Amino acid sequence: MTSANTSVLDIQDLSIEFPVYKGAVRAVNGVCVRVGRGEIVGIVGESGSAKSVTAMMAMRLLPEGRFDVTGGSVTLLGRDVIAAREEEMVDIRGRDVAMVFQEPLSALNPTQRIERQMLEVIRLHRRCSASAARALAIRLLGDMRIADPEQVLQRYPFELSGGMRQRILIALAFSCDPKIIIADEPTTALDVTVQRQVLQLMRAKARELGTAILFISHDLAVVSQFCDRVYVMYAGAVVEEGPTGVVLGTPRHPYTRALLNALPERVRPGESLQSIPGSVPNLSSLLSGCAFSPRCEHAAPACSGKPQLADVGPQNHRAACWLVKETLP
Repeated sequence: MTSANTSVLDIQDLSIEFPVYKGAVRAVNGVCVRVGRGEIVGIVGESGSAKSVTAMMAMRLLPEGRFDVTGGSVTLLGRDVIAAREEEMVDIRGRDVAMVFQEPLSALNPTQRIERQMLEVIRLHRRCSASAARALAIRLLGDMRIADPEQVLQRYPFELSGGMRQRILIALAFSCDPKIIIADEPTTALDVTVQRQVLQLMRAKARELGTAILFISHDLAVVSQFCDRVYVMYAGAVVEEGPTGVVLGTPRHPYTRALLNALPERVRPGESLQSIPGSVPNLSSLLSGCAFSPRCEHAAPACSGKPQLADVGPQNHRAACWLVKETLP
């Protein structure tokens, strides 16, 4: 595990609630995530597992006054994100930490040309001239394998393909040399070929600059190709973590196994895709025991108690399951 003194991002025992009528949604429950310098770390899980909520709290992008942090801490480059003033966070965002969103068409301003949007971000954080900012924008677009970047700068977002727009967002994310980039499902809307190209470019640029990446995804196949370590989340909690090859090669939590079994490449021609029965539990109710047990084919009486993350293998491979010591099929 990454030590605290080498962490770019350190989330410890984080719990977040969203107030609702007559109660609260306990969205995040005691989550611990660390990202070391230059590391690419994935968070994976179904929709509703609080992957994005956890990641957005790292930049404090959740709507102010609409959530309550009920426990834990978030430290970004040694700074307390939860206690920081909004003025501090404005300075940190873009310069120290950047984000690549899922849908580039909504992340980019449709009424402004790409050049204006890129130069505005670069000049805000680098304090450079317009000509220097433009030269950097052209170089970054070239790094993202965008042909004729000078022409692309004159385009509006809606004039470009989805893959082109996503490459522009990634170029923007790298434009101020942040220490960490948070990528929230950045390739979900792209076809497989373009997705692979975009991820390869992002990974190569991150390795070149020593930039860490926190990569949010529901797709274990993508995570397996892209991430050094992975956290598997379910119902607002981490249920398994460790090096990506170890976790996906020898999964110990039934939920991780179920996600892997649902991958299309694991199904033979003519067979139906496997799915996980049931759905993610309602987090407005206080959960008791293992949150996955109602959907788990291996559930046992012991699952009525809440399991804690424990070592289950080499290289800090940990899982939160009462049955990890037993032989599961």
